[in-house]
Parts: sequence; structure tokens; C-alpha cells
Amino acid sequence: MRYVKKTVRDFNPQGKRVLLRCDFNVPLNKETGEIRSDKRIRAPLPTIRYLLEHGAAVIVCSHLGKPKGEWKPELSLRPVAKCLSELLQMPVKMADDVIGESAQALAAELKPGELMVLENTRFHKEESKNDPEFSKKLASFADVYVSDAFGTAHRNHASTAGAAAYLPAYSGFLMETELKFLGRAMEKPAHPFVAVLGGAKVSDKLDVIQNLLEKADKVIIGGGMAYTFLKALGHNVGASLVEDDKIGYCLEMLEKAKKLDKTLLLPVDLMVADRFAADADSKVVDIDAIPEGWMGMGIGPKTQKIYADAVQGAGTVVWNGPLGVFEFPAFAEGTRAMAQALADLDAMTIVGGGDSVSAVEQMGFSDKITHISTGGGASLDFFAGKDMPGVMCLLDQ
Repeated sequence: MRYVKKTVRDFNPQGKRVLLRCDFNVPLNKETGEIRSDKRIRAPLPTIRYLLEHGAAVIVCSHLGKPKGEWKPELSLRPVAKCLSELLQMPVKMADDVIGESAQALAAELKPGELMVLENTRFHKEESKNDPEFSKKLASFADVYVSDAFGTAHRNHASTAGAAAYLPAYSGFLMETELKFLGRAMEKPAHPFVAVLGGAKVSDKLDVIQNLLEKADKVIIGGGMAYTFLKALGHNVGASLVEDDKIGYCLEMLEKAKKLDKTLLLPVDLMVADRFAADADSKVVDIDAIPEGWMGMGIGPKTQKIYADAVQGAGTVVWNGPLGVFEFPAFAEGTRAMAQALADLDAMTIVGGGDSVSAVEQMGFSDKITHISTGGGASLDFFAGKDMPGVMCLLDQ
């Protein structure tokens, strides 16, 4: 997959109608329908402003939630259009549909410097099926396609890849930044290259572990998936989260690390609890001393130091997944220690994945990280070395 793509700087937007794919999958308050965080709406604003200021008529499309091809008013993009209008301090037109009469009429009337939003693309089942006719209708509204939705670039959907087959396709500034940093980390990392992998399940990161073992000099394992690795090595992990069907895979990865002469680090001590709760009884134990019925909730202080030492002197560090149940303050220390270690580094540091990004932001370290990715599943696929339809469809530089 080529990472260096043509951007909005590579065409003249003046007088062009631009179909702009954004990732406006914002969190909503289920009771009031209000947007809980406008971060995803703010992310593509530089691209939107650039296009408008350079004379484009901008037609924005996005999905929101999982309506599964059904029309669900509670997942309408109307609150997004209202928020966009407030942030840009300008009127934003809102279509009543995606490819129907309302969308067609608004798109046809849209003048240079004006902005409109189409309804939730996933109100049509054809979106996630990347239906060619649906893609063609979306593309018919515009002269140019621009993607600033890295968070959905791993999806082979009509609005993320299909429409680009019928229009010249460029990246926005957000997409450009993601590809620059993640592409450099995967293709030309400054060594030593360290990968830190956490999160709940080994099964979520099969290809990621495999690929990063080949590319990185060290791989650090934490979070829930560490317990499957520890059990594979014969340790009693009590009631900790374990995927028994992935024990063979863990043994393969440990063997692969040996063959490639790579360092694969696992915890040596743990924060454990008698139940999964914020106020559970807890203590620190070595990995061979988990009490019967207790569960691992995070890495212990000895492991925190080993992991922090392991990233010292690194040229590149990528981190995906927290190193414990950071949502519970009593078990957040391992994740905090890694965030602090990365913040103190003079290296290219990249954090990708929803939970690790949330942890770094909540703990106040985000301004000390080189790049925080906007894509959870997308950054995982990137680290796994997979081809991403929403990237491949864009014109190469």
C-alpha cells in the first residue's frame, strides 16, 4: 500500500463541487441526543476551511452509529450539521436524505464557498456493501472526491472507497497527517523501534503482533491479552481474562520472537483484584502468586519500570491499547506509567486505538505525544500491514 497520496493542495478547488468524506461518528447522549464530544467534528475543519476559502462547494458525507441500513432519526447527522455551523460560524445546509431528491437538489444549487451535509450514509444498506450504483449516485453530486476520514479508511464502503472510483480522489489534511506519521513508523522507523500493545484480547491483534514482531526491535505486551501469553508459558493466571483458543498462537509468537532475535516483554508482576469493580480489594503480586479466583487488572510496579526502561533510547514507539483497566483509578497506574515514559522521550511517539488515546488524553499527556491517531480500527489495520480501501483509492503522489 502506498502511503504518499495527492492532497487538496494538488488540485484547484475553485468552482469545483467536492464530495468530502469525514468521520463524524461522534458520541451522543442517548437520552438527549446531544453530542458529548465534538472532537471528530473539529478534526477535519482545516480541510473544510481550505476548500471553502479556495472556492469549492463542499458536500460532506459521513456515517453515525450502526443503523444497519435502517432509517433511525436518533442517528441523524442533523446535530453534526448544527455543530459544524457553530464551529465555522456560517450556515450549513442539511439534506433530508443521502442520494434522494433533497440531496440532489441541495447539491445542484450549492454555490462556491457553501457547505452542505448529507444524511447518515449507513441509513442505506448499500453503503456498507459498497454497492456500485449507490457509489455512482454519491459521486454524481461532485467533481472531486476528498477523504479526511482516516478512522473509516479500513472500511470498503461506498462513501469511503466506492465513490472514489468515479472521481479524482485526494486526501484531506487530517488523512495526510495520519499517513505521514503512521507510514513513516511502519516503513522507515528510526531505530530502536518499540511497539507497545495492550487491550483486552489477543484475538483483536493477531495480525498486529505478527507484523510488528517483524518490524519492531522490541514488542511490549500488557493489558488483558498478557494473561493468555502468561498462561501459554504455564503460569496460573487465576480468574484473569484468557482466550484459551489463542494459547497456541501465543506460543507461536514467542517462538517467532526467538527466531527473529526480537525482545518480547511480558509482565513479571500484576495488580490483581478479587472481582471486576472499581472498589474491589486489590494487591500487587508476582505472576506466579495470583490468589485463586483473583484476576489481573493491570501491570505491577516492577513491570512498569521494566517497560519504561524498555522504551528509553527508542527512536520510534507505537502504542495501541491500555496496559490495564485504566477506567478504574486503582488500576490505571500501569497505563499512566507508560504514558509518562513516552511523554519523556525524545523520539517519534504514536498512540493509536480508542482506549489508549482516551487514556493519554484523560491523563494529560496528549501534548507530549508526537501523533495521536484518530483511527481505532484503522490504526490497528495499519499496524497489521493490511491494505486499506479508503487509502488505496486515493491518487498516489
